[in-house]
Amino acid sequence: MKVLQIGSDRSIFDEKSASASRMRAYGKRFGELEIIVFSLRRHKVREARLSEYVHAYATNSFFRFLYVWDAAWLALKLPKPDVVSVQDPFEGGITGWIIARLRGARFHVQVHTDFLSPEFARISFLNRVRVLIAGFVLRRASRIRVVSERIKDSLKTKNYKLKTEPTVLPIFVDVAKYRNTQLEPRLAAREHLFRAKLLVVSRLEPEKNVGLAIHAFAKAALENSCLIIIGEGSEKKSLMKMAEERGVGKWVFFEGQVDPAQYYKLADLVLATSLYEGYGMVIVEALASGTPVISTDVGIAREAGAIIAEEDDFAKAITAWFENGPREGKLQNYPYKTFEEYVEAYCADIESSKNSIQIG
Repeated sequence: MKVLQIGSDRSIFDEKSASASRMRAYGKRFGELEIIVFSLRRHKVREARLSEYVHAYATNSFFRFLYVWDAAWLALKLPKPDVVSVQDPFEGGITGWIIARLRGARFHVQVHTDFLSPEFARISFLNRVRVLIAGFVLRRASRIRVVSERIKDSLKTKNYKLKTEPTVLPIFVDVAKYRNTQLEPRLAAREHLFRAKLLVVSRLEPEKNVGLAIHAFAKAALENSCLIIIGEGSEKKSLMKMAEERGVGKWVFFEGQVDPAQYYKLADLVLATSLYEGYGMVIVEALASGTPVISTDVGIAREAGAIIAEEDDFAKAITAWFENGPREGKLQNYPYKTFEEYVEAYCADIESSKNSIQIG
C-alpha cells in the first residue's frame, strides 16, 4: 500500500528523532510511505531516505503561501498513492485534498488541535480562516482521526455533515521512558534547594498562556519555592519581564529547550496553562513520571487525571495543592501498552480509508 503524508514536522529529517522513528515504523507497516513536509528554503532541509520504506521531501518554498503549490507539484512527480493523509485540516488539509483529487486517491485527515475552541479563533485572523478551511476539508475526508474525545465531541456540535465517524486515536507517549527516568547528578543537586519546585514545559507562544503560570506562582507566594520553565518561543522576553515585574524573577528559571524527562522527576508539580489543546502530551508525560499536574480544562487533562482549575482560580489551586497535595500524579485512561500497539491502530485507520466512500 502506498501512502502519501502531508505535514510540517521538520524533525522528521533528523534520523535520530522520535518523529523519524515513527515514520519508519509506519512505512514498514504500509509497505511504502512518502512524506512531504512544508518548509522554507532557510530551513535548509531537502529530502531524506529514512528507510527502504520511507522517503521524506521538503517543499523548500520561498514563501509560506507557496506551500500548497510546491507540495502539489512535488506530489505529481511521485508514484500515485492509494491514500493521502494530512496532519491537519488547515493548510495541510487543503493541500492534501487537492493532491487526492488530482491523483484519484483516498483522503485521510488527522486533527490534533481543538480548533473549535473559542480561544483558537481569538488568537489570530489566520486561525479564523483556518476554522473555515477545516469545515471544507473535513466534509471531504474519507476517514478522520482525532486525538481526543474532546475534539470528537466538538465536531458533533457543528453541522459539518461528515461522511465518516471520527476515530479517536490519542498520540503515542513513551510512558515507560518517563516512568523509569532517573535524576542525573546535575539536577539531583538542585532537588533540595526549594521546598516546592513548579514546572512548565511548553512552547512560549500566546496560545500556551504561560504568563498565567507566572502570575499564579507570584500570587500563590509559596514559601521556599521556584518555577522552572522549559521551552522557547516568541514570548520568552516578555515572560522574563513579567517575572521581574511580579517580583519573582529570582525564583523563575528559564531553562531553554531541553529534554523534559529529567525535570518531571525533579518537579513537585507541573502547570499546564494552555488556552486550548487537542491532546496535551505534557500532561501525559508528567503524570506518567508520577508528578501531579494542575491544568486548564483542555485536551485530555480531565480524563488523564490532572487537577482542573479555571484561570481565575489557578493561584488558589496551587495553594491548595501546596497545603494538601496530592504529591503523586497518576496517569489514567492511557490506551496503549506498547509502541507496536499504537502503530497498528494508527496504520489500520489510514488503511481503512481505502474501503471508504470516495468524497468529492
